[in-house]
Amino acid sequence: MMLRYALRTVRHRKGGFLGAFLALMCAAALIAACGTLLETGLRGTISTERYAATPVVVSADQNVHKTTVKHKKGKTKTKHKAKPIAERAWLPENLTARLGAAPGVERVIPELTFLAQPLTPTGTGDRTAYGHSWDSAALTPYTLATGVAPSAPGDLVVDRYLADRARIDLGDRLTVQSTQSPRTYRVTGIAVPAGDRVRHQTSLFFSAAEARRLAAHPGKVTAFGVVPAEGTDTATLEAAVAKALHGTTAQVSSGDERGPVEFLDAAAARIKLVSMGGAMGGTSLLVAVLVVVGTFALSVQQRHRELALLRAVAATSGQIRKLLGREALLVGAAAGVVGALVGLPLGAWLHGRFVDLGAVPATLQHTVSVFPLFAAVAATLVGAWAAARVSSRRIARMRPAEALSETGAALTRPAWGRILAGLVLLAGGTVLVVVLSVLRTEPASTPVTFLTVVVLASAVALLGPLLVRAAVAVLGTPLRLTGPGGRLATANLRGNAVRMASVVTPLTLLIGMTCTVLFVQPTLGDAARGQAREGIRADWVLAAQGPGVPAQAARQLRTGHDVATEVVRTTVRVGLSKYAAQGVTTQGLARTWDPDVTEGSLAGLTKDTIAVSELAADQLHLKPGSTLKLTLGDGTPVTLTVAAVYAKGLGFGDLTMAHDLIARHVDNPLAATVLVSTHRSQGELATAVRKFPGVRVVSPATADSLQAERQQANAEVNYFAMGLVLAFTAIAVVNTLAMSVSERVREFALLRLAGATRRQVLRMLRTEALSVLLLATALGSGIALAVLTAFSVGMTGSAAPAVTPLVYVAVVASAGLLALVASSLPGRAALRVRPVTAATAKE
Repeated sequence: MMLRYALRTVRHRKGGFLGAFLALMCAAALIAACGTLLETGLRGTISTERYAATPVVVSADQNVHKTTVKHKKGKTKTKHKAKPIAERAWLPENLTARLGAAPGVERVIPELTFLAQPLTPTGTGDRTAYGHSWDSAALTPYTLATGVAPSAPGDLVVDRYLADRARIDLGDRLTVQSTQSPRTYRVTGIAVPAGDRVRHQTSLFFSAAEARRLAAHPGKVTAFGVVPAEGTDTATLEAAVAKALHGTTAQVSSGDERGPVEFLDAAAARIKLVSMGGAMGGTSLLVAVLVVVGTFALSVQQRHRELALLRAVAATSGQIRKLLGREALLVGAAAGVVGALVGLPLGAWLHGRFVDLGAVPATLQHTVSVFPLFAAVAATLVGAWAAARVSSRRIARMRPAEALSETGAALTRPAWGRILAGLVLLAGGTVLVVVLSVLRTEPASTPVTFLTVVVLASAVALLGPLLVRAAVAVLGTPLRLTGPGGRLATANLRGNAVRMASVVTPLTLLIGMTCTVLFVQPTLGDAARGQAREGIRADWVLAAQGPGVPAQAARQLRTGHDVATEVVRTTVRVGLSKYAAQGVTTQGLARTWDPDVTEGSLAGLTKDTIAVSELAADQLHLKPGSTLKLTLGDGTPVTLTVAAVYAKGLGFGDLTMAHDLIARHVDNPLAATVLVSTHRSQGELATAVRKFPGVRVVSPATADSLQAERQQANAEVNYFAMGLVLAFTAIAVVNTLAMSVSERVREFALLRLAGATRRQVLRMLRTEALSVLLLATALGSGIALAVLTAFSVGMTGSAAPAVTPLVYVAVVASAGLLALVASSLPGRAALRVRPVTAATAKE
């Protein structure tokens, strides 16, 4: 019976359920889109290109491992965890003989992959350039379309893509920036890959001796391609190779598992995409629940007369709850299905945008299945049902006579359960703010930051009626002085606090979340750059437009009393924890760099020692003289002695080691920057390094500006990721305001019949919207300020969030424009109906 009645209600009140449908549909679309990103991170395919012709690939282990054994109550529990390393791990070349002796192996092809950037005006487009030995061309296979294979150190073979893009022909000279100083090679051949599988990279092939020199890992290789003997299938070959490598850490891959071996950045992007998809999906779900509950509360309030009559004609509390629950499920099912289908192209578009922004490589293919669709529909149904249950609590609990007595009037009696729940959430949000102020790492603080905003906004939603009444008490007198429209607005705000609270909540969430998203990254970035500015003593800085500054360029400047400090950056692991690290040239370091040493001395920094930030020292319980075991970027374990502890870890990373130690264990050993202390002028330095393409001499202030631009580019990914959540919140603001105004057709008609003009009614609506905006701005700004201040205290040590006034004004102005448009347009539409017709119309 209730289901039939719910169907009839939905059919005859389509307009009343439209707002809830839109909110649920947008929520489902966002959840489905985030679900596809999450699934891509978990199951996305990384197809091989270079290793297409070799069914089995042997590579080094790209993870650092930790095994924990616990003995409890006579039982032993063993846990094994693995985390990826930042650079490419290498294999001993002497494994060639062991692999060649395995049964079913016809040929073993050693592979070298290293940095090789062709310095051409047209660049390489959307493809990454890698250098290889011509001996490994058979892995794809590449074959010569014209010319001959490289044999001398100065010979080079390029692929057809690069030749066509840069208009390179046989005999041309091409300068390549690899791991050493740039060198000019003679193009002896142009190669083409078999088929059309190679789409995301361009290959430069060198002679075997030159490739080994540029790879800079003597006696090691990137991987081995294993070619089977005739009649040997892949599974048999893989088993034989694995058996031959027993006792080593080498990994054996075949099929789709070869792709992650070839494209390490795509394999690492899986984790990033899982993190982004989960964070976006989780935040979207929390925001959706908050918005949908508000939308259903407004919908139930609009139907208060109808539900009260049902209670008066003997409908039980359970029947009312079932009716509203089934209505919500019907609307949720329709909205969930439509939204989930919309979420599929939205997810593909999101993935494409992340690829364009450089957050995800194109080699990680977007993956779609039915699981995100089912998850979106299920989440929508659960959210709709829960929202209906929460919204129906009061009307379902009322006695029939009491329900009728409140018909046609706003509910003014305090709902103590709602107030108590709001106070609990407010206390929870306060606790989260306190916790946020002591979190000192970005991975830990970022999710807590946005969770705190949502929790505090939820407290506002529950305490909204009280906050609206408090605002009216403060603004009532000024509003009444503005004329009839102001007096009407004051009366409506005071008498319809519950309805106005439903509008305040999404506006507060929009302003609070937007300010937090926009100012979190600048707060951290400005603090880091401030520490860097204070700590750099150099007169000039070498910066590179390409992959980095060659070591030879720095050596050119080390004449007389001049100092050139090379800085190479990487990421290392201490246990399973990840730390940003840098390698610096130790000679004359005090003249170019001052990280504010608080313990020990940088004079003791050698290839066997390390300097650590105060944060790392606190987390790892270190002091000068302590030993630290860590894993370098390529998986090499080292044990170092702590020489110094410094304060400016945010600007210079948590760990600092000797340049030569780091440079031998990174894919790109070129310096990110070179700090120069000299009496020479900028022009004289530029002349000294002019033979190095792309290297320029800039002031520390200019280098700081370049760093700010890079930070802005990185922040764009976060802005874009959270932008969809903000867009959903903005839609919810418009939706809720439109619902709030559209239900007041009869009220407007009665005001017109009582003598109010159309202009006065519209002025009343604008005054109400501006009053609500003022309250939401105060609440949203307060939430954002509290969260940003706590974030700043935890991450930078100072309560100084970076807030750009112009950006803040733009946020508030945009929210105000949304509020005015969303209230004025439905208001004008409602006023087109003749007052007598509207006042006497059936509800």
